[in-house]
Amino acid sequence: VQLVESGGGAVQAGGSLRLSCAASGSTFSIETMGWYRQAPGKQRELVASITKTGGSANYADSVKGRFTISRDNAENTMYLQMNSLKPEDTAVYYCNAEYWTVDAIKYDYWGQGTQVTVSS
Repeated sequence: VQLVESGGGAVQAGGSLRLSCAASGSTFSIETMGWYRQAPGKQRELVASITKTGGSANYADSVKGRFTISRDNAENTMYLQMNSLKPEDTAVYYCNAEYWTVDAIKYDYWGQGTQVTVSS
């Protein structure tokens, strides 16, 4: 499985960005997908995750009401709509995919990351 993020950039506080994560390879075995972020000097943290069918999403408290995660399985793409951005949202954002084998072994795949910078 390969994951490629896009859509990062620099915006002012209050602005919006939409991140995309395009998956390729054995995508049919991908279950939950998620967005993580890592700011300088901090640990990587979960921002949002979404189940395979898109029926359930989970958000970090810090982004609830501002970010929306979605996925288009037909296009093998996951999105993160980020509104009302704050300087504290500045980080490298990573796409994650949980891949399950027929033997019920889980592998985590990661994208290369995309930088989001929010200025005050």
